[in-house]
Amino acid sequence: MWRCGGGAVGSALLGLLLALSVPDNGVVEASAGLVTCGSVLKLFNTQHRVRLHSHDIKYGSGSGQQSVTGVDSSDDANSYWRIRGGSEGGCPRGSPVRCGQAVRLTHVLTGKNLHTHHFPSPLSNNQEVSAFGEDGEGDDLDLWTVRCSGQHWERDAAVRFQHVGTSVFLSVTGEQYGSPIRGQHEVHGMPSSNTHNTWKAMEGIFFKPSGDPLAGHDEL
Repeated sequence: MWRCGGGAVGSALLGLLLALSVPDNGVVEASAGLVTCGSVLKLFNTQHRVRLHSHDIKYGSGSGQQSVTGVDSSDDANSYWRIRGGSEGGCPRGSPVRCGQAVRLTHVLTGKNLHTHHFPSPLSNNQEVSAFGEDGEGDDLDLWTVRCSGQHWERDAAVRFQHVGTSVFLSVTGEQYGSPIRGQHEVHGMPSSNTHNTWKAMEGIFFKPSGDPLAGHDEL
C-alpha cells in the first residue's frame, strides 16, 4: 500500500533554519496574535486532536504522491508547514494572513505543497490529500483559502482550509492507517464545512506583522 522514497531533507529545512536565526526581540504585542506569511507552524485539528503531518512515504494507491496524515505527537518535526502565497506572490513575509486569502502550505522537511485532486482517499473514499511539487513549486491545485471570521487569521482562533480548485475542506474523520504508519489518521477533503475540518495554529515560528519597527519572530 505504501512506497518509501529516499530524498534528502532539502532546501526547505534550510529555510526553517534561516527563520530560526532571525533575532527574537522578546516583545510580545497584541498584533503578534496574528498568523503571518512566512511563518512555520503546526496545524491542530480541534475535533480529532491530531496535527497535520507528512513524510517521505507515498500512497500505494490513488495518485501515488507523498502521503499526508494526522499524528497525535506534538514534537514530530514532520508536522511543520510554511505559509506561502501563490506562484504570483501576494504573501510577503510578515504580512498578516487575511480571512479569504489563498495560500500554499509547504511541508518544511520535504519541500512539497499541501495538495488535493480528484482521487479517492485510501480509507474513507473521500478526496485524497497529498503533498506535491519540488522545492515548494507545484501547481494551481496547491492553493487553499483560509476561512475564518473577522479580518485576519488569529492564532487562537479555529479556521478552515477550503481548496481553491475543488472546493473541498481539509478534514480528518478518525480513520487510522495500519503498517507502516500505524495509528496515523487519514487526512482528506470533504465537500461540506463541519466539525471535522476546524484547525488551529499551534507550535511554530511566527513572524510579527510587517510594519512593526521591532519586528522579529515569536517562537513558541
